[in-house]
Amino acid sequence: MANEEITKRGVLIADHSQNMASLVAVMLRNLGRKDIREAYDANKAMTELKRRVFDVLIIDDDLDGMDGVAFTKKLRTAADCQNRYVPIIMMSAAPDARRIAEARDAGVTEFLRKPFAANHLQARLTSIEAHPRGFIEADQYSGPDRRRRTVGVGEERRAGKKNKAS
Repeated sequence: MANEEITKRGVLIADHSQNMASLVAVMLRNLGRKDIREAYDANKAMTELKRRVFDVLIIDDDLDGMDGVAFTKKLRTAADCQNRYVPIIMMSAAPDARRIAEARDAGVTEFLRKPFAANHLQARLTSIEAHPRGFIEADQYSGPDRRRRTVGVGEERRAGKKNKAS
């Protein structure tokens, strides 16, 4: 793995389980990704993220040294990190609705429930590429736009009100 070529489509997998990180790396290779790095704790993951640019971060919710939500918040607000805008796919073995909402509110882009198949991972990667979301920076939130679709509230809506008034 150390001699892999650095490409524009690099992926960092951060998971406390070496076996899970390796399994995700195999899935990614089967999906055509070649530049894959693995980190097994929060410190190593942050070091990798500060060292070079990645296309995607795949992180476990139960990362050694810091949970995935706290790590995401730290990354999203790290002005000195070149990867603070990177799309993040979070994996978790037993997430409840509250935890998924916390991940979203921390700046996670997509979510995967373990165990998952390669086609589930591919669906998240495709969604990230096909529908990139703008980055929002506010007092209480830094991360991708949490809205999944845009709702037109402009001229069409106003035109509907005019027709009803006529």
